[in-house]
Amino acid sequence: MTERVTIDSLDTNRPWTADPLPSPLWLVTREPALNRLVMYLDEMRRRISAAPDAVHTLEFSRGELDEIRRAFARMIRQGEEKLHRVCELLCGTFFESRYTLQSVVIGEVDSTHERFTMSQALAPADLYSQTDLDLGNRQLQRLRFHDGGTWSRASLVANFVEYQPAITTVWGIHKCISRIKAEEQIWNKVVDAIFDFDRLVQLDKQLRHLSHFVKDVFGVKIVVGDVEGARALHEALLKVEWSAEVLEQHSVPPGPSTARLELVEVKDYMARDGRKATGWEAIKSVFRWWDTMIEIQVQPLSNYHQEREFLTRESHAGFKAHREALRNQIADGVPLFGFYRNLLRWLFLSPDEPAPAFSSVSIVVRD
Repeated sequence: MTERVTIDSLDTNRPWTADPLPSPLWLVTREPALNRLVMYLDEMRRRISAAPDAVHTLEFSRGELDEIRRAFARMIRQGEEKLHRVCELLCGTFFESRYTLQSVVIGEVDSTHERFTMSQALAPADLYSQTDLDLGNRQLQRLRFHDGGTWSRASLVANFVEYQPAITTVWGIHKCISRIKAEEQIWNKVVDAIFDFDRLVQLDKQLRHLSHFVKDVFGVKIVVGDVEGARALHEALLKVEWSAEVLEQHSVPPGPSTARLELVEVKDYMARDGRKATGWEAIKSVFRWWDTMIEIQVQPLSNYHQEREFLTRESHAGFKAHREALRNQIADGVPLFGFYRNLLRWLFLSPDEPAPAFSSVSIVVRD
């Protein structure tokens, strides 16, 4: 028996509140090809799980895959531009001074796994001429590290763009930081959503309907002096409004979707009953702005320093490493989960390598 369905048979234009749920990327991008691919993989996951002894065919055309990769690149470029534009607006609203830009890279020496932080001044033109990932990799490509025996390259762990005011503002803001998830992180989160990775996590009932979606591809962190300052700034974010004149000054089209930040969800990790066991503190909110989702964290300075120190520690064992270990554990018990991780990595990160294999799945790429 052969179970076969194609990408073209799926409808990606239904509203995001429809049942069954659309692509986990629906809140981040309206790229039809990208959402169609993820919905196709979700549908095939259901079919494979329901009939594990059947032979299932994942069928793609080279033209489809090329368009899907172009759509993903567009999503990143357009999302990055919107992220930097909203950072400019936030700085213009809450900074009482000029500010400078820095590209900050956290790297890891390949041979020793030692981590380090490096900062470089950034011109505004560079912010829009290349992606943040390119900025980080370009800095690391220039460097070699001697480990005592030989010279070694370094790999990118994380990179950010920092907006630093000339003075500490009346809001107590020390810096504003933008970050974009790396490609592999994005696709890992898509697979998490397809397989309901967080089904054992007890979410707030009012937010449970959003747990299917990937909402934190594009993020902003605002570092303030203390907990009280974090709460005050969060309340100000809920009320901020930008005039058409201000939006046009920052090359943002005026309209209801750009004049203010529309709150989608908020999680208070500074509240006594909301604190994480790791001690991490922040108010983490997701806003809809300019037809995309942007996560904004407001974090006290002391906790920010603890987080940065933890991230650069050689024996890093934080949330991301723990989640990755859980993914590997689940892949051991649910091989289809591991196959989907390999499939997305192949489709978007290493398309020139051989396609991954799975016992009941045949992958067909036609011209």
